Amino acid sequence: MTQHSAVGTELARALAAALRGEVRFGPAERTVYSHDASNYRQLPLGVVKPADSDDVRAALALCRQHGVPVVARGAGTSIGGQAVGPGAVVLDFRRHLGRVLSVDPERRLARVEPGTVLDDLQAAARPYGLRFGPDPSTHSRCTLGGMIGNDSCGAHSVAWGRTADNVETLDLLLADGTELTVGGPLSPAARERLRELPGRPGELHRALQDLADRNLAALRQGMPQLPRRTSGYALDALLPERGHDLARALTGTEGTCALLLGATVKLVEQPAARVLVVAGYPDETAAADAVPALLPLGPLTVEGMSGDLIAALLAAGPRPPALDRLPDGDCWLFMEAGGATVAQALDAARALVDAVRRERTATAAVVADPAEQRQLWGVREAGAGIVTRLPGGGEAWPGWEDSAVPPERLGDYLRDLRGLLRRSGLRGVPYGHFGEGCVHLRIDFPLTAPRGGRVFREFLEQAADLVVSYGGSLSGEHGDGQARAELLPRMYPPGIIALFGRFKRIWDPENLLNPGNLVDPRPLDADLRFDGPVRDLPLALPYEQDGGSLLKAVHRCVGVAKCVDTSTGVMCPSYMATGEERHSTRGRARLLAEMLRGEAVPDGWRSAEVREALDLCLGCKGCASDCPVHVDMATYKAEFLYQHHRRRLRPASHYSMGWLPLWLRGAALAPGLANRVARSAAAGPLKQLAGIDGRRTLPVLPPETFSRWFRRHRATHPAPAGGQRVLLWPDTFAEHLQPEVLRAAVEVLEHLGFAVELPAGPVCCGLTWVSTGQLDTARRVMRRSLRALPDGVPVVGLDPSCTAALREEVPKLLGPAGRPAAERVRTFAEFLDENAAGLELPRAGGEAITQTHCHQHAVLGTAADRRIDARIGLANRVLDSGCCGLAGNFGFERGHYEVSVAVAERVLLPEVRAAAAGTVVLADGFSCRTQIAQLADGRRALHLAELLQRALRAGLEEPRERA
Repeated sequence: MTQHSAVGTELARALAAALRGEVRFGPAERTVYSHDASNYRQLPLGVVKPADSDDVRAALALCRQHGVPVVARGAGTSIGGQAVGPGAVVLDFRRHLGRVLSVDPERRLARVEPGTVLDDLQAAARPYGLRFGPDPSTHSRCTLGGMIGNDSCGAHSVAWGRTADNVETLDLLLADGTELTVGGPLSPAARERLRELPGRPGELHRALQDLADRNLAALRQGMPQLPRRTSGYALDALLPERGHDLARALTGTEGTCALLLGATVKLVEQPAARVLVVAGYPDETAAADAVPALLPLGPLTVEGMSGDLIAALLAAGPRPPALDRLPDGDCWLFMEAGGATVAQALDAARALVDAVRRERTATAAVVADPAEQRQLWGVREAGAGIVTRLPGGGEAWPGWEDSAVPPERLGDYLRDLRGLLRRSGLRGVPYGHFGEGCVHLRIDFPLTAPRGGRVFREFLEQAADLVVSYGGSLSGEHGDGQARAELLPRMYPPGIIALFGRFKRIWDPENLLNPGNLVDPRPLDADLRFDGPVRDLPLALPYEQDGGSLLKAVHRCVGVAKCVDTSTGVMCPSYMATGEERHSTRGRARLLAEMLRGEAVPDGWRSAEVREALDLCLGCKGCASDCPVHVDMATYKAEFLYQHHRRRLRPASHYSMGWLPLWLRGAALAPGLANRVARSAAAGPLKQLAGIDGRRTLPVLPPETFSRWFRRHRATHPAPAGGQRVLLWPDTFAEHLQPEVLRAAVEVLEHLGFAVELPAGPVCCGLTWVSTGQLDTARRVMRRSLRALPDGVPVVGLDPSCTAALREEVPKLLGPAGRPAAERVRTFAEFLDENAAGLELPRAGGEAITQTHCHQHAVLGTAADRRIDARIGLANRVLDSGCCGLAGNFGFERGHYEVSVAVAERVLLPEVRAAAAGTVVLADGFSCRTQIAQLADGRRALHLAELLQRALRAGLEEPRERA
């Protein structure tokens, strides 16, 4: 046993005995917390998730006793490497210490714990018409502790300042166990009282005041003055004329001086109305040059976004409709105007537009609709993820993603920065907070190439010299971390660098807190996550978008952590249910990358750690669409299950649920007998044998399959003469379990004059085999099914998961042979929207709520469904409920029931139970309808085809009743 592992074992044992929170020192947790959103990989000794402040105190004391460093972590979205540390214990504050303790609307203050998510604070302040001013693009998951650590800013800092401008007091725990609260500014008398405090607090205050008082000239002359200077320590906050503001001096110290136990932060008044002005310019330098003339008008934001970012967005996925609101140009400024009323906001917006149009080449548009504003801001907020893939498909990385200069010099700086990129043979997409001279820029550093580290270093050194020549800062809001701390001597004189070291040692003389950041930093080109071995493991899937490389695919994840946003969207249901990082998309991507590296996770495809993390992946594909870089964990899980169980005995559910189409085909020969067995005492042992959770109810088989019904139907109801041919895909679930859905589709389509056909033989999309990693069988099933399809006839799928599999999984597994059929596949709504545009659809009317199947959300889209809603007069509210939690076989499998129910109870089930009796519940997915039927207290959901059938029959009855 090595000394390192011995210390880890002893410390883990001591922590587990002393703490109420979780103590995790296993390889999975160490791997997951070895990354943040930076280029670095630092394996910690272990991870602690403190349950309360007492846990923080106890953990720090034990780490000090064992000589182990401590790294504080919020959401892990730091881009400079501040939230990772080699051999450290990582304290995850977000897991349990996330409460908003109080809001004082009169004093406009709030008390928060360090792990409080910014959006939770905003929600608590909103009823009082207040908000916290800074708002990074990661506002849905970043924590106040992390924002204080990095001095975060966001889009509205041009109006409301940085985090340092909005901190009242900080409750600190020092490495030696000392606790104190700091604030500022202070009067001379208050400073003197602090000097006279007994013990360690007095000693600390005397040392800090002496540091400032004895170096007044250096601090006044050696600290650049600009809106966005977050590099280094803010020692000029200790100057007498600044009131010896310790809260400001500690903000932005990246966890290197103290641990945060709590904070009191300032709130600002929320404008009652906002209007967005989007100004278009020929390029980003023209947009930057225009900023100084616009700032005096007091916009709440001045955000720059170049055409390169839009190109990267379009290369990654479908075009958001909001882009149609962008005026002509190749770079845009997003300027928000606020007011007490909409009229006041519009007046402020018009003043901005007038100022913009004074520049002959500029254009402008006013966006007043809140929904359109949100969509446009969503594009901007996704920038950090979008630009990790350049328009041509190249990978781009952080490192020089946060430089800042005085706003009036931004245009010239951008010109020179572009020139430096060209000379270095590099490309990047600039965007950012132009109103404060801050530029975000991810660059295609060749970090996976042999000379990649050298190119990285050379560019950062030259870029640092460039930004300093403009009187700027290495970082404008992301902090320094390992990425930029080594470059601080290029920005500050030696005397200031020495003062940084003294400041750190006053607070943390034993260098226990986040060592290697800011002071005595690790080299910027060391510990890169792309360095190290790469295992050559066999692959079964093509990964066409990633050059055939699973490693490149999982390296898509750059840690922006949208997958740990629990407030909205489909991604990531298992994290929403468990709150565990390893059950997030990001955590799983880190584990797969480490598996391919072969160090902390050495067992390759046989890895138990990766298997455990992927076990709770629902395969919802939410990440494939919602993740800014389109990590596709469902595909990676299918690959892993295929390789992990290859030539080995599989879990029982893979044989029962994975082969369900075959079992149902057999049961359909005697449905009555199958139903009696499923309702008998034998059901329990059968479910146990099949790996199915005993609390799940097995579906009832109908007396006849849909195909048998259709043959009888066609014998007495010939296809409409001359009708357009359409092939209805009889998916396994509707064919054998809910044929009424397919029958409803036939009735509606034939009423509209279409000639409905079925495949020439039994078909299956193969999804149950794909989701259980039985890829060879899936390919055979898909090939056989495609042979049953006539050429050239549109294929309509009723179940979104099967339809999505036909459109996406079939080409993925069969290659070019699967593409012609995939291109003909449509959902029921898509087919009606495209082929029944001139026909009158039955009027449904009334109100409805819709549960969108996660595969439809991710692969197929719902635009056609919304157009059909409008045509049939349906007042439909689409739930922001994400995955239903059943997710095909997942919710039936033993060991998944609790997570399945927790996912459904987050939004879906409460909404369904609360819906009025007359409100229709729509769910096209069989899984969604089954989950609702089994858990929603008797409510039944309909497919769109059933709703239209009901409306059609009601419409046909009305004339008879009048007659």
